[in-house]
Parts: sequence; structure tokens; C-alpha cells
Amino acid sequence: MSLSHIGLRYGNGPEVLQDINLELQQGSMQFLTGPSGAGKTSLLRLIYLALRPSRGFVQLFGRDASLASRDELALLRRRIGVVFQGFELLNHLSVFENVALPLRFTGKQHDSYKRDVEDLLSWVGLGKMLDALPDTLSGGEKQRVAIARAVVAKPDLLIADEPTGNVDPQMGQRLMRLFSELNRLGTTVLIASHDIGLIETFPVDVYTLVDGRLSFRAGKNKGGERDGRA
Repeated sequence: MSLSHIGLRYGNGPEVLQDINLELQQGSMQFLTGPSGAGKTSLLRLIYLALRPSRGFVQLFGRDASLASRDELALLRRRIGVVFQGFELLNHLSVFENVALPLRFTGKQHDSYKRDVEDLLSWVGLGKMLDALPDTLSGGEKQRVAIARAVVAKPDLLIADEPTGNVDPQMGQRLMRLFSELNRLGTTVLIASHDIGLIETFPVDVYTLVDGRLSFRAGKNKGGERDGRA
């Protein structure tokens, strides 16, 4: 997955992202950080094809997104798991049904995924809340449902926007182990986070976005820094 010379503006306003170059190697794991308002969420939306850039190119799974039809874009998106800051759960569906949605979209039958969904919800501490509706959950519980939904289908690419922001440190570490295990199995993982302490515990590459420009720092033992515009 790569972004090449990306610029993004909303309407006639100034560019909120400028000359962004980013490459996510298949099976890699990295963090995206930066101050509030730097454009992290906009950058993530470009990566999971919710936005089109004002200029530049987005290539995903070997396909130029600008040349993809609506149906092709839908198929590409199915290969991406996304953890949104706003959760984006469906309030009329139970916790179990929300998490199972990605599997239903692929045509799987209830009996084939029931145990997997239940096991995953138990792992994130929600095993006794399968039938609960989102409106009855706390912010941290909603966060865990959103994460379970994003990872249940073992996507090719996982994008997580502040995934540990609404949970306690112990659960945050547990969720990070889940992401690490998913990455070990081959999923490319990009996590946006303000938590520098969390980021420093993982020897992975870090992208930093400041004022719409991206810089890069290689993970521990890899060495080297470079400007994200290069």
C-alpha cells in the first residue's frame, strides 16, 4: 500500500496534507502520531478509501485507487479493517451482530463464525455482553466492540485510530497484543496514537504528521530517519 505525492484540501481551503509519501510494506506494523489537528484522521481516511486526494496517487493491494470502479473500491475496502474514533457501531444490532458484520458481508453463515465471534468478544472482556445494544455500553466497551469488529475477519490491512484511547492501560496492552498477533499472522497494521509511552514500547516504524507534512523514524535497531516528503 502506498501514497505518492498526496495533497488534500477541503473545498477551496488550504491543503491540510502536503506532499505525503507513505509506504506500508505487506505484513509490517507501524504507528502514526502527531498533535491534534495535524491531519492524522484525514490521512487514515485516504488510506481506507473514504476520501480521494486532491492530487497524487493512492495504490492499494497493487491497484491504483483512482482507476478503480465503485464495485472494485467496495471489494478493496472489504480487505481493510478500520477502528474509528467514533466507533460507528450500528445501534439496532447487538454486540455480537456488530462484530459479526464483516463475516456476514463475505457470505459466511452464522454457524461457521458463531464460536469465533464469541471467543474474540470474551478475549476483549465482553463475553457476557453478546446481546447488549451499543447504547447501553460505556465508551471503553464500545471501543472494544469496534476493535473486535475490525479484526474478526483477519483483514489484509488494519487501520486503528486511537484504539486504546478509551480503555484502561491494562486493557490497552491486551488490545495491542491482539494487534501484534494479527500482524504476526500477516496483517499490515497502522495505528494512530497520541500515546508516546505506548509507541516507545514497540520497536516498529513511526510516522509523524505535523502541519500536514509527514516524517519517518525507523523502528529500534533499524536505524535512520527521513523526511516523509522524500
